[in-house]
Amino acid sequence: MKNNVPLIKMVNIHKWFGKIYALKNVDFEIYDGEVVGIIGENGAGKSTLIKIISGVLKQDKGEIYFRNKKIENLNVKKARELGIETVFQEQALIDCFDVGRNIFLTREPVVNIGFLKLINYNRMYSEAEKPLRLLGLNLSPKQEVQYCSGGERQGVAIARAMQFKAKLVILDEPTRNLSIQGVLQVREFIKRLKNTGIAVIFITHDIHHIFSLADRFVVIARGEKVLEIEKKDSTIEDIEKVLVDVSSSKMNEISKAEE
Repeated sequence: MKNNVPLIKMVNIHKWFGKIYALKNVDFEIYDGEVVGIIGENGAGKSTLIKIISGVLKQDKGEIYFRNKKIENLNVKKARELGIETVFQEQALIDCFDVGRNIFLTREPVVNIGFLKLINYNRMYSEAEKPLRLLGLNLSPKQEVQYCSGGERQGVAIARAMQFKAKLVILDEPTRNLSIQGVLQVREFIKRLKNTGIAVIFITHDIHHIFSLADRFVVIARGEKVLEIEKKDSTIEDIEKVLVDVSSSKMNEISKAEE
């Protein structure tokens, strides 16, 4: 059952990049422990929307609420303080660092020795074990990330979010370029996040990667929300038809413009 109060609520969100109208009057909300799939083609506006939620970009118009409290001037620091963690496609992992160091990247525990502040490696590795185990990742915190598989790398990035008490984890195309095993591993991570009450936004252009996991779907096309539907009221074919119709409409507009 949903809590009556959404964790995040976005109202009438607009975003321009020069003359490009990237988001047009988008409303969006997500509740604790809910998994929402945001689906659309490349350039649809999906990444712009999540960058606004995570504080990377600022909307040009519209309001954002956290548990019904309006948030002014949301930035990355404030988003993290609210428990919003984002795993972008690039993952922001450093290959030559070990798993533990990547989990704590820029937020390493330190110990003061005189005027020096040194990383407390014992504490870092010990605490890194917790999110790894919760995700079912059989990795040593001391293993270098460059030796991790694609699915394991996604797991390390998600473990980072869990370590810092995330209430919402945003995953931007987390299954892109992964093997079948990697995709299955990411799906398992999402189940574990949901089971711990953490909300998940899963950005994808492939409905098959999220359909069985999501509670609700939002389809975005050309910066507009064209569909929002509960899983219980939909099928993969229903959503695929909307995506095909949107794509066909776009192609017709391009053809008319070229005439």
